[in-house]
Amino acid sequence: MHLYEVLRRPLVTEKNAALQAQGKYAFEVAGEANKEQVKQAVQKAFNVTVTKVNVITVPGKGRMMRGRVVISPPWKKAVVTLKPGDKIEIVEGV
Repeated sequence: MHLYEVLRRPLVTEKNAALQAQGKYAFEVAGEANKEQVKQAVQKAFNVTVTKVNVITVPGKGRMMRGRVVISPPWKKAVVTLKPGDKIEIVEGV
């Protein structure tokens, strides 16, 4: 898997905005990606030093649509901790 295929998008929520104060950033990543690939992709894309990566598989949710239960697909989330002093400007202030 190519490094630019690993990161899908940054996750911008209130909870993740609070984590940014601690130097942690959340991304949606490819389902096949592992911690080492996420670490390399973030370091190469943003020129920062990653100290820790936590990967979470988020299960799909069931919703009612026209009387049927439709389940959204599961996806993978990564919370990346950066070295103190490093920042990712693309996600900051959104």
